[in-house]
Order: sequence, then C-alpha cells, then structure tokens
Amino acid sequence: QVHVVESGGGLVQPGGSLRLSCTVSGSIFNFNTAGWYRQGPGKQRELVASITDSGRTNYGDSVKGRFTISRDVGKNTVYLQMNGLKPEDTAVYNCNFNLRTSPIWPRNDYWGQGTQVTVSS
Repeated sequence: QVHVVESGGGLVQPGGSLRLSCTVSGSIFNFNTAGWYRQGPGKQRELVASITDSGRTNYGDSVKGRFTISRDVGKNTVYLQMNGLKPEDTAVYNCNFNLRTSPIWPRNDYWGQGTQVTVSS
C-alpha cells in the first residue's frame, strides 16, 4: 500500500509565495520520477514540474523561473516552491510519484488527493 499526501496550499496574494510538500509512504522499492500537476478552472491538467531519481528537473513553460521543485530523499518528500504567484496559477495541485513497490513489479503512478492554491487579491 502506497500513500501520497500533499500539503501547503492556500490563499495568497499576487506576487506572493507558497511551498507545497508531498510525502509518499508505504511499500516503496524505488522511485523513478515525482511531479506536480495542476488543473485550473475550465482548463486541462498540465505538468508544473517534475524531478527524476537522479535529480534532473523539468518545468512547464508558464512556471519557469518562478517555481522550483526539490526533494528530500530521506523523507520521501518532494517540494514545490512557488514564487511570484499570479492569478492564473490558481488551480488544484496534485502530486505524482512514479515508483516500484517491488523489484519484480513494474512502475506505477500514485497520486495525492490534491491541494488548492488560490491566487487572488
């Protein structure tokens, strides 16, 4: 059993900052990638940022230079530092881990329940 729990969302004014956290627990053999996705009102889900097991990062074009993804391997936690927030960043943010629970089973995706980020004055 694998559990993914996000935290850190909330209401922030334009230009402000938030840090999201995402922790995975349970039967984990190793992980391939972890990422943050978001879905705003009336929009499709999009990749915000991802990080591989080797630490390589990737960002969506709309957040480059403003958001930073990082990880704490010992805590099985991934963070998303969001600076310079804009109203268009308003969305439900979901965390994803792509990992193996066993050396003999294929990788699988595990999702958190989502955390709301609202950017408004």
